[in-house]
Formats: sequence, C-alpha cells, structure tokens
Amino acid sequence: MPRLADAATRPSTAAAKPSAKAAQAPVAITSVEGVAEYRLPNGLQVLLVPDDAKPTTLVNMTYRVGSRYESYGETGMAHLLEHLLFKGSPRHPQVWAEFSKRGLSANGSTTFDRTNYFASFAANDDNLRWYLQWQADAMVNSFIARKDLDSEMTVVRNEMEMGENSPGRILFEKTLAGMYQWHNYGKSTIGARTDVEGVDITRLQAFYKKYYQPDNATLIITGKFDQAKVLAWVQEFFGPLPRPKTKPAPMYTLDPVQDGERSVTLRRVGGVPLIYAGYHVAPAASPDYAAVELINLVLGDTPSGRLHKQLTEQQLAASVFSFSEGLADPGFMILGAQLGPEQSVDKARDALTRAAESLEREPITADELERARAKWLKAWDMGFADPQQVGAGLSESVSQGDWRLFFLIRDRVKALTLADVQRVARQVLVSSNRTLGEYIPTAAPERALAPARVDVSAQFKDFKPAAQAAQAEAFDASPANIDARTQRFSLEPGLKVAFLPKASRGEAVKAVLTLRYGDEQSLKGWGETPSALAELLDKGTAGLSRQQVQDKLDALQSEVSVSAGDGSLSVSIESRREHLPAVIALVGQLLRKPALPADVLEEVRRQALSAVASQRKEPGAVVSNAVARHGNPYPLGDVRYARTFDEIETDWKTVSIERVRAFHDQFLSASHGEFAAVGDFDPAAVRMALADAFKGWSSAAPYARVPNPLVNVPATRLVLPTPDKQNATLTVAQTVPLSDRDDDYPALTLANYLLGSGGDSRLWNRIREKDGLSYSVYSYVDWNTVESNSAWVASAIFAPQNLDKVEKALNEEVNRALAQGFTQTELDAGRKGLLNYRRLSRAQDGRLAAAWASNLYLGRTFAESARVDAALESLTLEQVNAALRKYVKPSQFVIGIGGDFKTSPKP
Repeated sequence: MPRLADAATRPSTAAAKPSAKAAQAPVAITSVEGVAEYRLPNGLQVLLVPDDAKPTTLVNMTYRVGSRYESYGETGMAHLLEHLLFKGSPRHPQVWAEFSKRGLSANGSTTFDRTNYFASFAANDDNLRWYLQWQADAMVNSFIARKDLDSEMTVVRNEMEMGENSPGRILFEKTLAGMYQWHNYGKSTIGARTDVEGVDITRLQAFYKKYYQPDNATLIITGKFDQAKVLAWVQEFFGPLPRPKTKPAPMYTLDPVQDGERSVTLRRVGGVPLIYAGYHVAPAASPDYAAVELINLVLGDTPSGRLHKQLTEQQLAASVFSFSEGLADPGFMILGAQLGPEQSVDKARDALTRAAESLEREPITADELERARAKWLKAWDMGFADPQQVGAGLSESVSQGDWRLFFLIRDRVKALTLADVQRVARQVLVSSNRTLGEYIPTAAPERALAPARVDVSAQFKDFKPAAQAAQAEAFDASPANIDARTQRFSLEPGLKVAFLPKASRGEAVKAVLTLRYGDEQSLKGWGETPSALAELLDKGTAGLSRQQVQDKLDALQSEVSVSAGDGSLSVSIESRREHLPAVIALVGQLLRKPALPADVLEEVRRQALSAVASQRKEPGAVVSNAVARHGNPYPLGDVRYARTFDEIETDWKTVSIERVRAFHDQFLSASHGEFAAVGDFDPAAVRMALADAFKGWSSAAPYARVPNPLVNVPATRLVLPTPDKQNATLTVAQTVPLSDRDDDYPALTLANYLLGSGGDSRLWNRIREKDGLSYSVYSYVDWNTVESNSAWVASAIFAPQNLDKVEKALNEEVNRALAQGFTQTELDAGRKGLLNYRRLSRAQDGRLAAAWASNLYLGRTFAESARVDAALESLTLEQVNAALRKYVKPSQFVIGIGGDFKTSPKP
C-alpha cells in the first residue's frame, strides 16, 4: 500500500471538500439523438446515452489532454500519467485489485488530443457507483508518487520496447516526425525513451494538477443504467470538486504548409518492405474532413480501392491500406503498401504515389463516391448500434472539439458532393504535401491549403439532429433466461440451429455459421488449401463479381467474414433485422457456388507469404512455433502437426486453384453444422432463409472430429535468438489431463485466475506492478472441450536484459503459490471477479452467438454455464489450492525464450 506521505506532494482537495448535499445538481444542456448533455457548476461535462438492450454499462472519463500538450522534455508524460492513475489514492490504494474483484473490464488510453479511462461491466448499481466514486477521487487525489513512478516507468519502457519490435509502428512514428516540423503531432504519444526514463516527479505532478480538473473533463456513460441514480451520484461525487481558478493556456502552435517532398528511411532486421505516404489534412471539425474520410475508402478499400487495383492486383504489393486521424488541429492521411519479400520497392513506391496523386487526371467517379459513402455510413450505423462504440466515438469527438461532431460528420458525409470530394483530393494529394521514402524535385511548387483551426461552435449553425432511436428492451443475461429465450431446432440436411431474438439498439443482430467436414484420414495433406478456400469464398459467386458482393453487403449494411479451422469452416455475420434474411441468402450463394478466382488466390498467397516472412523474426511467433513443435508426435500432413515456417511457406507456395476447387467440391456442405443468431431479427423469416439457402446441400463424405488425445511432452528450455528485436518473450507451457467437463475444471479455472489471469493476480502484481519488468504478463488454461487434454500457459514480454529477473520472478511466484497456497481474501475477491467476467461475457451478443454455436455442437445448453457458476460459488480454499498443486507441475514445464540477448541465456 502506498505511503500517505507520498501523496502529500500533490495537494489534496479532500480535506476541504464540502458535503455532497451542498453540491449543486447537474444542469441539462442539450439532447441529440439519445445523447443527453449535463454540466456541473464546476465545469464537468456529463454525457448520458441509455440503452437497455444489453445488460452492460460502459463508463468513459475523457480528459482534454494528450501528447500534444507536452512541453520540451515531457514527451510521454500524458501516457505515463495514465499509467500512474491506476496506482491509486489514499482512499483507493489497490485499483487493479478492485477491478478484478468486481469483474470490470477496465483500462485507459492516451492519444494526441486526449486521455481516457474506461470500464465495462454487467449492469450493476454497486459497480457503477464505485467506479464513479473512484473516478472522482482519481481526478484530484491520486498518489502520483515517486516510488510508483520508479516501477511504472519501466513498465512503460517495456511497452515502448514492444512497439520497437514492429517495423510498421516505428515507420509510422518516423513518418509523422518527418511530416511535422513544430507541432507535437510529430512526436510519438509514448514519448522519447530518455524523457520517460528521466521524467521529474514534480513536473509530472504539476502536469496532473494542471489538466486533471472537472472543467477539462467529460464523463460519458452508455448502456444500461438508471439515469436518476447516475445524476445523483455525479452530483454526490463530482459536485464537491472545486472549479479551478485558472484554465490551461490555449495551444497555438501550427506547422506551416509543407512546401516540398520529405523522406524517411528505416533499416532494421526482419519483417517485409513497407511504404507509407503521408499527407497533411484538415482538422476533424472542418467541413473538408468528411471528404478525407471518403477519399480514404476510394483509395484504400479492398477490392474496390484504386490502390488495390493498381498495386495488389498488378502484383506490385501484397496488400494496401489508407487511413486518417481526425484531430483537433490539422491532422494527416496515411496511404500504405506492404510488399512480399521479392517485390520491388521502387515499382511499388512509384505506383503508390501515382495512384494517390493522379486524381487531377483521373477524377473520382460518382460510382466510387457512392460506394465509399455507403460503406462509411454502414460502419457508422453499426457503431451507433453498439453502446461501447458510441462511448468511444463520443470520447474522440470530445477531443476534436465538441461531442456533437460524432453526428455532424455523419450528416456531412451524407451531403458530400462529387465536386467537394474532388476539390479536397486535389488540395491534399499533391507531391509537395507528401512525406515518403524518397525525395523527388518538382518543376513548379505545389501547395496544399495553409493549415487553419476551425471555429467548432460555428459548425453547428445549421445542424439539425436526427430523431432519437427508440429504446430497446432490457435483457436478462442469466443462463436460465438465455436458455428460456432461445429457440432450438434442426434443418435439413444437417444444421443445428439456435435463435435468441431480442430487441437491440439499431436493430443489430450477430450470427455464426459453422460447417464441419472430413476426418483424420481425409484431411491429411491438404496444407493451406482450407485456409485459401476460406479467403476466397467471399470474393464472388457464379453470378456476382467480387465487387458486386462487397457492394451488396454495403447496401445490406452487413459484414461477413469467413475463417477455416481443422475440419471446420466458420462464417461470422453482423447485420440488421431487415437485412439478415438477404444476407443469409447471399452467404448461401458464396458457400455453395463460389467463383474461386485464380487471380485472387495469387493475391491471398502473396499476403500469406508476407505474413510468414514477418513472423520469422518476431520473438512471440518464434517462441509459439517452437513450443508447439516440441514433442509433437504427428507426421507432416496431419492437421495436428506443428509446421515450421519453411513448411508453412512451402504449403502456401504450392496451393493451386485446382486443389482449392477440389477441396470445396469434396468437403463443403451443410450435412454437419451449426447456426446461431442473437439480436434483433424475425425468427420465421430467418428460418425460411436458412432453409432456402442450404436446402439439398448435402455430402456423403463422412465427418468425424479429429481426435486430440493427451500427449506427454518432455520438459525442456528453448532459447531462440531473434536479432535486432528490443522486446523479448518468455512462454511456459505444460499439458493438463483435463477437459472443461471434468470435476476439477472450476477449481483449476479459479486457481489460474488467482495466479495469472485476474487484474489482482500473483504474476501481474509481482512482475508488472511490483518489479515493473513487463507490460504484459499473464497465464491461462487452453481448455479442450472433448478430450482430457488441455494446456496451462504463462507468458511475459520484457526487455532482453531483464530475462533473468523475469524468469526468476515467474518461478518464485508459481512456486510460492504451490507451496503456500492462496489466501481466503484472494479467493473471495477472485471468485467475485471471475463470476462478474463470466456474466459480462454472456451480455455480449457476438459472444452469445458463438457460445450457442459451440453448445449446439457439444450438445450443451447454458445450464452448463450455470453449473460452472454454481461450482465456482461453492469452491473452498482447500479445493482451489489442491487443484493448482495437482495440475501445475514445474517439473513438466516447456520453456520458450525468444529475443536479442547480448549474452547467451543460462541453459
């Protein structure tokens, strides 16, 4: 527990705090499309977005301070302060432990313009009241102590080292540094290593006191909650906080217009070639920023985008992309291309800039604009149907200048004309406004528009909010109610179906379709053919081109994704009530009569080979591959065999379109499968759509799950060098002779939660919180649902020079838990946290759909979930400690270590 003396370095308002009764109530300001704004006299802005459709609450506290507010020597300070707030206050000294006990999924994030703290949890008055109380306390009374800075600084440094392993992330940082000469957008949010290591505690405390104030913050609450109670709690906890006498000085630095091409080159070991082209764009509040959003799609979308057609399809790049940041000050657009190992950087670079800067010669067409508009609006509508995305989106709009920008940009996208989009493209996408990897002189100067701030309030002169969406029903996510509300039946030729219809915001629905095929013998030797098939299935049908399929999904406001497993193919669907039957019909066409174009296979192959090349030098991937291969008894070609990177590469190189088509004809059918839908839909219409889509699609080929029995793997320690990587990985694994139906499943699940999964776990508290050695440390059990063959895994990332410390700490904590056991206090808190996490999981429509699909396959209902909950409730301390000692065996550990170690680690 931090010493109270440490907190004295930051004056506290707690002693002088007036009573809650003296605080004035929040004042209603305005309401826009279901978002109600209130203000406290001290300046705190409160946004309430009630939605009873999902029994989940999300709280987001946004402070208008990010990395652009940092001064010389302070880079990374906003992000470091975010970390330190979780170190607690005198009243709340163990924040992460409290999150874990209450089952809160909580964290924070820092960007250029804002810092936010967020938590989601199953709707619960006690949790909501506690979290609001903590946020109010954290705003003015957090320790921000020297001793916490000493340990957390090394955690942040490890997060920095983790980012240093990614060429894409570092190239992004260096591209922005080249784009901005004076503005802090050119500096990475995580900061300079020397600033983070040398930060002065007094300056950090002053930064906290300056920006963490009620009139510089917005509290956003979305999901299910009682508005009257929330407003009363806001008045009680935040109302007594005094309004500061002074406000932070306004920021005024802007970069001049860029007047020539700039370049940056990054050289490191590993990975594949990347090309970024950065262009300055208007602030998010500018009317022109909506055009930037659509230009991103016109250029960077797949398969319709110009970059895809001119680079990927022409085999000049493995993949392409485009994105922009909507910021408070003039921001940026990034166009990019990832290359395969053998593709030419020069040719790709020329094609990328030519595609981006040719809009004067080849203007954007009406079809391109309408396609981009439909896709953008579909994404906005889907986001607005999700309370968590609404909360996050409002937080970003707050940082851009006004939360109503969340709605205003939608209206601007709807109103955009072709002339406006083309005008913005001509102003932005010019060579003199470009930062790339090469300097190219021009015959005459070309200038983008000079940067200018936007009067945000003036943008709302003619803004008229759309009508507020109707409130959806409150849904009880208990296992008993889930089972009672779910309709289960079978359809020919072999689909098991689960329907859980319920009202939801925006009439959203999520569904999962799984088709199963083959057996141990028939699946041998196919290599990457099943994966290639999954990648190709949504790329056209016998009657629809790839572009037509994508356009139809956009028109239906839906998303469909396909993935392959061992002997299974899964389709995830996200749609709306009125469109789900039509989407199911389209999925039926894609699965039964796919186009399987040969040219797209080449595109998929290049992307896969690029991914393999990237993984070869990544510590995490190298360690995972080595651990999976150790002791694997199966021959090459068996689906259970763990392949080397060379073997994976060979399999991708030898996939042929003929083999893909043969695999489809031999295996794919609806003879064995499951379909589950959760959300707002018409069961009768969806049932008819399913029956029509898959009627008569059967196969005589036998299906049997490939067995995966327990294999005794000898203990070992594998050290794997990955040169020029500033972040290392340690992974420990061992087999566990259990399935998730065995009697010891609840006890080992809870024991592992206390050891390494919960936010108050032993490994987290020791390696991250106390020693400050790792940004990410955890353990989990990879549960088998059929055979008694699961795996316990623990892992941590760290700076290579800290290997001995990390390995020692992990071993000490595991052995201490085995020798001494957990305490009753740990058990009580951990049990509560784990049960809350399980309740939160059942409140998410996507997870419910996936869980029902799995349950149909396994012949289960949510009564099994209730049984596990009851078992967790009744577990004794002796049972939990006994399960840990029975199944976690250090003598059986397979240890994998990957990194750039200057000296060889001890064997």
